[in-house]
Amino acid sequence: MQGKTVAFLVATEGVEQVELTEPWQAVREAGGTPRLVSTSSGSIQAFNHLDRGDTFKVDAVVADASVDDYDALVLPGGVANPDALRMNPDAVTFTKSFFDSGKPVAAICHAPWTLIEADVVRGRNLTSWPSLRTDLVNAGAHWADEQVTVCTDGPNVLVSSRKPDDLPAFNDTLVSVFAAA
Repeated sequence: MQGKTVAFLVATEGVEQVELTEPWQAVREAGGTPRLVSTSSGSIQAFNHLDRGDTFKVDAVVADASVDDYDALVLPGGVANPDALRMNPDAVTFTKSFFDSGKPVAAICHAPWTLIEADVVRGRNLTSWPSLRTDLVNAGAHWADEQVTVCTDGPNVLVSSRKPDDLPAFNDTLVSVFAAA
């Protein structure tokens, strides 16, 4: 992943910390440059399920961010994080721009809510936290209960995963897909 810059898009609070930090570390260890993009400047508040975790400094505000500055996108989960992102027009547009540009995207747990709002799941194969199954199917996706799903049936490669326990498979897959892009 040498020379590749990866956007990690999160809301100002509510991201599941491990779903941000472990893929971030995987990108960094593979030679890529992770960048934290959020809906506001300053820092974001991560969570360990329902308990406050650490804070992380924002590198770019999504309203000012351009897909041209990134090679791939990671959407971490947490229940509140993607719920806030899908209500932010700039976050939805930024997410959709990766699909329009044919750049790879990786989403874990509840993150596909943002993909649904961006209207990019129709005809795509995905997995997610089980409670999103109906939402994804209603949006036209094909849902599977598996550790990681790689979908190439669209304008870009889409990697998805279910939960924190699946992070080792998710991280290995996203690094491999992003490196090949």
